Amino acid sequence: MTAPPAPLPGGFDEAELQRVLDQACSAVGLNPEGAQLLRGHTNAVVRLSTAPVVLKVARRGSKFENVQRTARFVQWLMDRGFPTVPLYPVDDQPLEVDGHAVTYWTYLPQPEHSLSAAQIAKPLYALHSLPIPPFALPALNNLRAIRLSIGSITALSDETNLFLAERADRLEKALHTVEYALPKGVVQGDPQHRNALFDGDETVLCDWDTVAVGQPEWDLVTLEIHCRRFGYSHDHYKDFADTYGFDVTRWPHFPILRDIRELRMITTNARKISHAPLSRGEIQRRITGLHREDTSLRWNIL
Repeated sequence: MTAPPAPLPGGFDEAELQRVLDQACSAVGLNPEGAQLLRGHTNAVVRLSTAPVVLKVARRGSKFENVQRTARFVQWLMDRGFPTVPLYPVDDQPLEVDGHAVTYWTYLPQPEHSLSAAQIAKPLYALHSLPIPPFALPALNNLRAIRLSIGSITALSDETNLFLAERADRLEKALHTVEYALPKGVVQGDPQHRNALFDGDETVLCDWDTVAVGQPEWDLVTLEIHCRRFGYSHDHYKDFADTYGFDVTRWPHFPILRDIRELRMITTNARKISHAPLSRGEIQRRITGLHREDTSLRWNIL
């Protein structure tokens, strides 16, 4: 008996993804022939070869109204001339195809060299300076997200899950002591090198699934974590802080937000092990680093 094919990254079944792609393209007059899977860790991100379009296919079970909100927010940004990857001009985004929410984006060709953190600073500062949009965005709540993830983790031991939950409890108590330095506003939720692109000479932000209303310090901490944990130099981060105009590492409450944000990154990936089994070793390594309070351990990208 032939073994079933291995799932694609993100847990997508290859035949199912192809069927969704075919229907999503047919619905708007696009051709899926030769399409290429770019990313599949959470959503399937597929680039068409026949048009400058990228399709983003949400995993089955994702809330359709959340994807609707994301598309509405990006259209609001576009109407304001904000530097974002633009939606591709098709009507009524997102489209629901066989239980998956599908959005269409304009493909932006990228140069061989990658973005620096400093190049992300300007659009991120512009985002934090925006007014709150005239429709509801969720409130950023990292502790709630951590607890939801811990409740969904099935691939780690009970002892490990208890360690993660107790760490969350301690950090929540510490969070009550935090006094923020910056005004509340719109936050991206996960600003990093992979969530920004070049558009000609301009840097634009992308991947708005985690957009929320909250404290900009969370975005700045997230960017610092990506610089420190994924092999960038201290000067690389310092250039970002100098360009943005605020060094979150010099803020007295930085360690609390750092530890909460890193715990969220670990627990978010831990609940996805069943969809990405090769990630188990890296997640265990990161958790060992938490036990050791090792803030300098380099992480591998998942």
